[in-house]
Amino acid sequence: MELNYKSFGEGYPIIILHGLFGTLDNWQTIAKKLAEHYSVYIIDLRNHGRSPHEDIFNYEVMADDLQAFMESQWIYEAHIIGHSMGGKTAMQFALTYPDLVNQLVVVDIAPKAYEGGHQTIFEALLSLDVSTITSRKQAAAALESKIPDFGVRQFLLKNLTNDKKGGYKWKMNLPVIHQNYGQILEAIESEETFDNPTLFIRGGASDYIQDEDLTQIKTFFPTAKLETVANAGHWVHAVAPKELLNLVTNFLT
Repeated sequence: MELNYKSFGEGYPIIILHGLFGTLDNWQTIAKKLAEHYSVYIIDLRNHGRSPHEDIFNYEVMADDLQAFMESQWIYEAHIIGHSMGGKTAMQFALTYPDLVNQLVVVDIAPKAYEGGHQTIFEALLSLDVSTITSRKQAAAALESKIPDFGVRQFLLKNLTNDKKGGYKWKMNLPVIHQNYGQILEAIESEETFDNPTLFIRGGASDYIQDEDLTQIKTFFPTAKLETVANAGHWVHAVAPKELLNLVTNFLT
């Protein structure tokens, strides 16, 4: 599994993991800022972006993918940052390979199980025959009635890429992501703890991390601290990049 990635800067390594339906480009702005003091790697998780497509899709294999990536880059310890699905992957990785993680940052996700909230998105994307699409504008119009939120629609359309055979295709492995969606909603399971410094960041307008989740968080991450970015929703890094960057930078230093 050779994950697609970009790297910036020099110094102690930071690896950033994106969320469901995302790509490494979602974090490029933050990565370039952090690269002023660190060597920063942003990667496409399996079945996303330009990374390989595989039928198996869960947190255990994504954690193993990250371990293999670090080994291939001769990285033997790093700060790990993960958002949403990438945050759960980061948690699983820290619990499975604690010696490879110096400090952990998890953005707007808890280790608990979640109820599904993406079914409308899946239905909309799966109903779109992208091979017949002639422009992104046409694809956006086709999705508008089922996905009325402009920001979400534009975020999802970043997954479209030109097909050499004509039309467009999805970069992500949409059928496998849909088939394994239940596993992405599951709680993180481990008998281990990660005792190094850990920071959880939540959006003040998001309901992904509740106050009562801190008890479960500290079961796995005893040193964890929880910070809230006021007025930010689930995509904290997109809505409030400066606030997020300040929290991350202060924590890591």
